[in-house]
Amino acid sequence: MRNAPTILHLDMDAFFASVEQASKPSLRGKAVVVGGLGPRGVVATASYEARVFGVHSAMPMAQARRLAPNAAYLVPRFALYRSVSDHVMVLLRELSPLVEPLSLDEAFVDLEAGGTAWDEESARLTGAKLRADIRAVTGVTGSVGLAASKMLAKIASEQAKPDGLVLIDPGTERALLGPMPVRTLPGVGPATGDHLRRAGITTVEELAEAGEDELVRLLGKAHGHALYAMALARDDRPVVAERETKSVSVEDTYDVDIHDRLRVGLEVQRLADRCVRRLRGAGLSGRTIVLKVRRYDFSTLTRSETLRGPTDDPAVIREAAARLLESVDTTGGVRLLGVGVSGLADYTQEDLFAQAAGERAAETPEESAPEAVQEHPEPVERHWRAGHDVRHAEHGYGWVQGSGLGRVTVRFETPDSPPGRVRTFRVDDPGLEPVDPLPLVPGAPGPPPRAEGPGEASEGGTDASPAGAVHVSSVPASFPKSRSGSGEGEVTSSP
Repeated sequence: MRNAPTILHLDMDAFFASVEQASKPSLRGKAVVVGGLGPRGVVATASYEARVFGVHSAMPMAQARRLAPNAAYLVPRFALYRSVSDHVMVLLRELSPLVEPLSLDEAFVDLEAGGTAWDEESARLTGAKLRADIRAVTGVTGSVGLAASKMLAKIASEQAKPDGLVLIDPGTERALLGPMPVRTLPGVGPATGDHLRRAGITTVEELAEAGEDELVRLLGKAHGHALYAMALARDDRPVVAERETKSVSVEDTYDVDIHDRLRVGLEVQRLADRCVRRLRGAGLSGRTIVLKVRRYDFSTLTRSETLRGPTDDPAVIREAAARLLESVDTTGGVRLLGVGVSGLADYTQEDLFAQAAGERAAETPEESAPEAVQEHPEPVERHWRAGHDVRHAEHGYGWVQGSGLGRVTVRFETPDSPPGRVRTFRVDDPGLEPVDPLPLVPGAPGPPPRAEGPGEASEGGTDASPAGAVHVSSVPASFPKSRSGSGEGEVTSSP
């Protein structure tokens, strides 16, 4: 661990909700909850105004509605969040070449490597300037922690929330950590915390006093050694600028279990196509196709197939996903489906079978859909998701406040306007159309070029995934971290 507080940890404040408040003048200072709005949705994040009522990330949306019935409930706009995150990451990379993104809203920066800080005063000035620059460029706020190690910098940023800066002076770490609960340390989750509590260890000071041998006995060699070192404020982990992307995946949770096998197959094909688009957008290909199925009884199955070489061919990935589905019993219904690709590479190995499959699909597209779907196509229904951007031919830009019973309610306002008026239209109103979000700050630069990378998880440490969520992950494509909720059904919102 170095002897100057030159490791910076940035954590954006209630990121998704703050972006929504910056985008919607009528929601500023109000309780805002972002997540999946279906019966099985979960909270991705909640504004600080909503947290007063006990709402927090990963909470079932139904519980959040009971706690804060008058909050605004919105479906995530991941493209906008990524755009804001890109601007923040550009500011961080201006400080140092060593920036380690953890998610859209969180990153470590080695200020010493960039020559932007070398002691307490320069680190504090750099952190203060960064916070001001973020607000000026994005219209949202972030909290900054500064310390001599990554662990302590993260703890400092938690203490700084919301919209603050905390610097931990070298030499004061043990005194600071001592009275904190053991759950403060990385790697101490609910299970480990309960295990330590039963052993009479509840604070970091008690953890250090227990000694390394006792912790190894309680927790095992690797975990015991690591926790003892952290209890003594020892953390030599470097800031790593690049982390290898392990998988690309997409998944949907459905409001109502899908029982029809044909529908399940069509959903898998749709997810495979979305996964390919994401894969190609990141300039990647992969060898292993993974299918995830969560059944009506919450049992979750994963199946995988490894190809001869990496591919980004949609026909090949669709066919592999369909083969994997054949081995899964969906009797009783399916509540979640996911398709992922792992074994990633930045090139595609030509495959004669893949090429042939692609040519067949191109020559006979009508054969790619089941006959029943061709003969009886489903009518296309226009979905208006709460919080998403729209434009009306007569009234201009606005956002969907809610929809249902054939009507959609729109509040007409922009990020730099006063709170706007609310109007209601038929869901098929020809003058209403979805549009891209407007910049949060007038005159702000457009989103910088980006290559999709790791850490696309939602803020709050969870991959809260309303229907339509996409992950580019640094974990294998077995979808171990997902908490999903659907935004496909009827949505409502209160200002």
